[in-house]
Amino acid sequence: MKTSNTTEVANTKDEVFITHIFNAPREVVFKAWTEPEQLLRWFAPDGCTIDFKNINVQTGGTFHSCIHDPQFGDCWCKGTYLEVIYPEKLVYTMALTDEHGNDLESAVDAGKDANMPRETVLTVTFAEYGNQTKLTLHQTMPEDIAKQTGAYQSWIKMLHKLEELV
Repeated sequence: MKTSNTTEVANTKDEVFITHIFNAPREVVFKAWTEPEQLLRWFAPDGCTIDFKNINVQTGGTFHSCIHDPQFGDCWCKGTYLEVIYPEKLVYTMALTDEHGNDLESAVDAGKDANMPRETVLTVTFAEYGNQTKLTLHQTMPEDIAKQTGAYQSWIKMLHKLEELV
């Protein structure tokens, strides 16, 4: 399914799959995904902001962030970078936590839908596409849950915000 001139989504039953073409070199897009000062400008759903308690983008590095949502409150998340290959690939976990970084028993403890996975793995690849960059995103979250929780829609909107940044 095509949602704009540059974004395509093809979700499977078991994961979210999105591709997006950026009118920028892949090094620029990769840096926007890995530099904290740039992430602050686009990595949050519309109307929300994000802060990082810490972020260390390297294989084995971690992050702890909070998305401030004026409607639903704060949502804390932490993760571990499983693979960082500049400027080609990022693989990292995303897990719901409390503000101290403690794991939650379920998504309900974070005010989320009970069916939302407490932890997902995100794989993002950055491929040269002429003078552009083809970004491919996979998230280990069932399609219906992603749509039900708004995660799916948020990815599309955040990628469009990133497009404006790069």
